[in-house]
Amino acid sequence: MKQNNQNVKDKKISKVAFSHVGCEKNLVDTEHMQGLLDKEGYEVGNDIEDANVVVVNTCSFIETAREESIRKIIEFTKQGKEVIVAGCMAQHFKEELLKEIPEIKGLVGTGDYQKIAKVINRVERGEIVNEVSKIPEFIADEKIPRFVDKNKFVAYLRIAEGCDYKCAFCIIPKLRGPQRSRDIESIVSEAKNLAAQGIQEIILISQITTNYGQDIYGKPSLARLLKELSKVSVPWIRIHYAYPTGLTDEVIKAFKDSNNIVPYFDLPLQHSHPDVLKSMNRPWQASLNESILSQIREQIPSAVLRTSLIVGFPGENQKHFQHLLDFLHRHEFDHVGVFIFSPEEGTSAFDLPNRVPSEVADARKDNIISIQQNISKKKNQLYVGTTIKVLVEKISENKELIGRSYNFAPEIDGNVILSIKNNEDEKNYIGKFVEANICFADEYDLYGEVIKAL
Repeated sequence: MKQNNQNVKDKKISKVAFSHVGCEKNLVDTEHMQGLLDKEGYEVGNDIEDANVVVVNTCSFIETAREESIRKIIEFTKQGKEVIVAGCMAQHFKEELLKEIPEIKGLVGTGDYQKIAKVINRVERGEIVNEVSKIPEFIADEKIPRFVDKNKFVAYLRIAEGCDYKCAFCIIPKLRGPQRSRDIESIVSEAKNLAAQGIQEIILISQITTNYGQDIYGKPSLARLLKELSKVSVPWIRIHYAYPTGLTDEVIKAFKDSNNIVPYFDLPLQHSHPDVLKSMNRPWQASLNESILSQIREQIPSAVLRTSLIVGFPGENQKHFQHLLDFLHRHEFDHVGVFIFSPEEGTSAFDLPNRVPSEVADARKDNIISIQQNISKKKNQLYVGTTIKVLVEKISENKELIGRSYNFAPEIDGNVILSIKNNEDEKNYIGKFVEANICFADEYDLYGEVIKAL
């Protein structure tokens, strides 16, 4: 990363590298920490081998994420690096981490990443730093420096942080604090900055995006925000984590009326059966699932629907699971993510009785994956013989273009793989939109050829 602050005369001693684990919210925190350190004169890069300080931005949402975070921490301490642990594990286990892994030099909580330069400065002086607020309150705005990878053409834009819900399985409110939204002007300003940097797709994120603005405007204000963002000169704006309660007529209309807000609905429903949803502390959702899905498809026929599901929740029996399978068959989501319940200490579900045996939960997950693969393949094959708009993001080893249409979100959905004429330079297409003819489809990806650049 190049230094961007001309007022900094002297380079700092430490070379800092980042190792990131977890969700895109964590990624945004990492990008802000990189920007802040760059501003203060630190040499910041991705080469861990060359760095003497490594910031491990951790995830603590489920056990597997914690295990990955711990592996990285131990790996880097064994390499002799000055390791600073940031993010959700620091927030979750601030005392335990320093006790169990005394080689750790510092902790930075989820509401304290803006202090990263001061933390490293103190570590350089030989201190062991514990910079973790009891309740996270900070959220970065457009004025906080941020490093956005110039080799990527997608950026996440956090519109709020934290969550006021109390879902039984979720530890996020304890790790990220209460909901705190940014004002519309701040968000629009950052969106314009990202567009000016060449970003082609902006993805709006928070814990519950459809609850945006409740805390500062007195009511959910996503529709107002979308109306203002639709004026920003960026081709695609995508929304993640839209809870059915917040998909009002006004919000759906905002999707319909905009030219750049793609009709992609990410709905983390988690389950379909009312009894399971009640146990999850989401009883409000059961009556909405059916109606909101029908409403979206009726009003926006081009809508793409994604959901995430949890199987093996305590008390989930075969009747409940069959209800979920019937729900999937009936609504035929374009994309489905499925997870096995992970008991997290500090959540109300941790002590629930009637645990589902792991082998049963595994089988249920495999069953859903198998069903959804068939549905996704059928959905994808509808694109064969059509022309679609594709954002080209990289080149494969076979010199094919790899990109996405609006129906695929980055990292979690499929790709569009395209061939081009032999005499054309593949690099000319990177970061650009093309019109493509789709010739083949499987359960994950679309395949075709470029017709023309757009």
